Amino acid sequence: MPVRKKSKFEQWFSFSRHQRRFGADKLYAELQGVDIESLKSQVIEGNELKYTHGSAKDLNEHIEQLKHEFVGQPALNHYHASLIVLIRREVDVQENFEKFKALWTAERDFLLRSLNIRWLISACDTFLDLHDDMTLKAILMNAVVLINTLKLQETERYLCDQSLQVNLEHQTKLQTERYALFDGTSAFAVGTDDTLRNMRWRLDQICAVHPLGQLVIEIFDRLQREENNNVYSRFKQRHIREKTRWW
Repeated sequence: MPVRKKSKFEQWFSFSRHQRRFGADKLYAELQGVDIESLKSQVIEGNELKYTHGSAKDLNEHIEQLKHEFVGQPALNHYHASLIVLIRREVDVQENFEKFKALWTAERDFLLRSLNIRWLISACDTFLDLHDDMTLKAILMNAVVLINTLKLQETERYLCDQSLQVNLEHQTKLQTERYALFDGTSAFAVGTDDTLRNMRWRLDQICAVHPLGQLVIEIFDRLQREENNNVYSRFKQRHIREKTRWW
């Protein structure tokens, strides 16, 4: 089984989680009463499109850094990302999730056209975490599993030679740098990444709704077995951080 997800009570005592919300009042003031139509027509200016690698602990610093990901894109894309960051950092979660849902209800077609896969998957993850419609969550889980499987496979292509021997130089780079794959998607930080653990938590939640959901869990667990040699079992063998274990 993966490591246990901390309860809300346990999370409350984590100083780092509180630290990642510092400065929320300033950001809130900037996001209050935004004009969605205006954000759709505004273009974020800048000299260079640059993706973040990791995230700054300071909330405002992180939001500002994210602007570099949207250079040349509608400002609405950055607003969408800002809502996700606020939700992830547990700032007025329900209020911001309502804004997030309203944004997708009103601007679905615009967001589908303008967001890259990285942020489309972030939107799926957000709905999976907070929406109460299990049918929607089950549908969106397909996209998350699909992209994470492709990310594993493409990361392994970069990490290893044809005999699947690890290139140590590439392994080091994956721990220290962002390696781009496709359409805003980046490779895994091999050995420490928390993406599959988070996916497993969401998978467990969905599959628990019906007794036969255990079929999916059993299949996923078998993929982790060394004798069933595949990209999941190989990444399990390369994983070193206990708290981000997904099996």
